[in-house]
Formats: sequence, structure tokens, C-alpha cells
Amino acid sequence: MNTGNRLGIAFGLSLFALRSVNSAGPVPGMKARPPQAVEDCHDILLWLIPLLDKFPRNRRFTLGERMESRLLTVLEDLVDAAYRRDKSHSLRQANRNLEICRHLWRLSHELQLVSTRQYEHGSRLLLNLGKQIGGWLRVQP
Repeated sequence: MNTGNRLGIAFGLSLFALRSVNSAGPVPGMKARPPQAVEDCHDILLWLIPLLDKFPRNRRFTLGERMESRLLTVLEDLVDAAYRRDKSHSLRQANRNLEICRHLWRLSHELQLVSTRQYEHGSRLLLNLGKQIGGWLRVQP
């Protein structure tokens, strides 16, 4: 193997190592770890979106779409609150949007689009997220 080739491989490996180190560290201007409410909302979306994809066609693009979009709005509100000095407006908005999600979720169960077991699990997740948002709101000045 010639020297140029070894340098190219070594240079490539060092760039890979540098990218790995940089991607593992915090992004400039971002806190080291997002608030737990943001993480939990993200996890709810990861669980819920595949479930909504299984809704019948006539409900997927109405009820399913609205629930997904509303929960994405909750996530946006929570991320917004994480970066704002005055968090209360964003948190109140997130709380209102989450309440709408709860009603849509209940409607999904009443229309038998989700099983009772799925409904109970999803309700627990939404309730816990609501408690976190409420707690975050209470500590705001």
C-alpha cells in the first residue's frame, strides 16, 4: 500500500471519528438534554403514528390526521417552551392541544378504531404528559 493511500485511509478514518465525536456532543445553543415532556411527547408520537396508519381509510384522513397533527403541535409547543424565557404561553397552548388530543383519542375508542387495551395505554401516556406539562406550568413565575 503506498503512502498516499494510507494517508487517505487515515484521513478518512479521522474524519469519521471527528464526525462521531461531534454528533455525540450537544448542538451549540441547545441544552444537553431536552425536557422530559418533550421526550415523552416524541415517544407517544412514535407509538401512535403506526397505530393511526391502521385506521380505516375513511377515518385515517380525518380523525387520524387531526390527532397526529394536533400531537405534533403539542411537540412544537413543548420545544418552543424549552427555548423561551417566558414559557407559560407555549405550555398553556400545549395543554389545550393535548386536551383536544384526549377527546379525539376517546372518540377513536368509541368508534372502535382502537382496542380497549390500546385506548387505556394511550390514555395513560396522554395523562402522564398532561401531568408533566401542568407541573412545568406550576413552576413558572
